[in-house]
Amino acid sequence: MYDLLIFDWDGTIIDSEASIIGSMQSAALDLSIDIPDDAAVRNIIGLGLPEAIRMLFPDQDDAFVLTMRERYVQHFLSADPTRSSLFPGVRDTLENLHREGFRLAVATGKSRRGLDRVLSDTGLAPLFEITKCADETASKPDPYMLEEILLVTDIDPRRALMIGDTEYDLEMGQRAGIDTVAVSYGAHHIDRLTRWNPVLEVHQFAELGSWLLRHKAN
Repeated sequence: MYDLLIFDWDGTIIDSEASIIGSMQSAALDLSIDIPDDAAVRNIIGLGLPEAIRMLFPDQDDAFVLTMRERYVQHFLSADPTRSSLFPGVRDTLENLHREGFRLAVATGKSRRGLDRVLSDTGLAPLFEITKCADETASKPDPYMLEEILLVTDIDPRRALMIGDTEYDLEMGQRAGIDTVAVSYGAHHIDRLTRWNPVLEVHQFAELGSWLLRHKAN
């Protein structure tokens, strides 16, 4: 059914929620502003960082966004790396899908520096044909990130699949004409995802691999 599998990163591939929430709250503390609660930060996971900051602090100006971004990045990069880890089954599933001939890509709200760092740390970089980050294209849920990936890979939207844990991922996929998979274990509750009509809901990452290989065999 599908040739190209496009994955979100935070909340889909890697369990970085605690690091994101802690870094955003620490940055707010640095700047002596109201600290957003866990639910508020969880809600913006998936967006590009400037867009996320503007959503959390809508009354602030561009100078604040820049300063807040710098503070967040500093905290995130200095965070204990053991706080973020691959979700169970991710490595084996991605490696198996790659061996089976699926083309793999990443579409993420992370920065290029942040994604390259974690790709190196996890050793997953060789598996992905192309990666796109929010600081080098439009932020989710704008479909431009996916359209760029489709252009580079020369894949018809009907042959691509977007896999993510937030409604921003699924809205982006729908707007790009790409089928989507909803991941229930990430940042957004599954009820927020199902309204975007995903072709599949998965509660463990390995379920995705089993489903894809079963349909490929058919």
